[in-house]
Amino acid sequence: MKQNRTQRSDGAPPQAVGIDTSNYTTSLALYDGELVWQAKRPLPVKAGELGLRQRDALFHHTVALPAMIDEFLRGQNITAVGVSNRPRDVQGSYMPCFLAGLSAAQAIASALDIPLTMYSHQQGHLAAALYSTKRLDLLHGEFLAWHVSGGTTELLHVRPGLQAACIGGTADLNAGQLVDRVGAQLGLDFPAGPALDALAQRGEHQRVRASVTGMQMHLSGVENQCKQIEDSPENIARFCLATIAQAMIEITHAAGDLPLVCAGGVCCSQVLREIFCAAFPHALFAAPEFCADNAAGIAILAGEGMIC
Repeated sequence: MKQNRTQRSDGAPPQAVGIDTSNYTTSLALYDGELVWQAKRPLPVKAGELGLRQRDALFHHTVALPAMIDEFLRGQNITAVGVSNRPRDVQGSYMPCFLAGLSAAQAIASALDIPLTMYSHQQGHLAAALYSTKRLDLLHGEFLAWHVSGGTTELLHVRPGLQAACIGGTADLNAGQLVDRVGAQLGLDFPAGPALDALAQRGEHQRVRASVTGMQMHLSGVENQCKQIEDSPENIARFCLATIAQAMIEITHAAGDLPLVCAGGVCCSQVLREIFCAAFPHALFAAPEFCADNAAGIAILAGEGMIC
């Protein structure tokens, strides 16, 4: 279990706990109004597979949470609980894996008689990115945000209270799906993001063309192109990530002039960041530990008393 608690003080101030049980990571976080501490446990994926069934993800979360809660939360002065109970804040957004976190959060709130607030997984990503980039003021402001992951590739127009409307994104394959499929093609383990990015950093700089129609990118064709390219793994990896970045750039140019935040696991890519920031130097990219799936944003929202 990955933990980051190096800045803890001896006296525990009132803290909010966040719980997030996404499809591939069991996450807990604590927030005391200034600092965040996290504990994460990746879900096991069998070699050669490109993901988990929801029932398997739910099972692994259910098994992991009791020990994580006991180890990470014992002795803490917890005064509020936040949990992600849905992928996105839109009607019909649902994934069974979030039931594990919701059940644990309800039990903690009931046992301690403290408030419980539910948020979307996407709102957690946005809040974590704002914390990471020292822009928590935008919780009450207006901005644009890319949420780019295995399950979501969206450009959001976000209004005060993290009320987000999708204004652009993918018309077919999500960026994270493309990364994992190209990674599998190159013999990389799932999830392929970090290894693909490491390859791409050694690849040659290339000019790429993205398939964009209006505010929508088309990524399924990139998978086919990567299969047909006769080149080094490093150059294929760079082509994949550069094409995603170029598509994001073209859509962002049409979106207007507002603060711009980038979050989600794919935004951990150093190659994608460098290409995108060359076009948008003011873009606010979350640090990798706050980009990938985490409960930090959920804890922050609960600690700040946000009702989204």
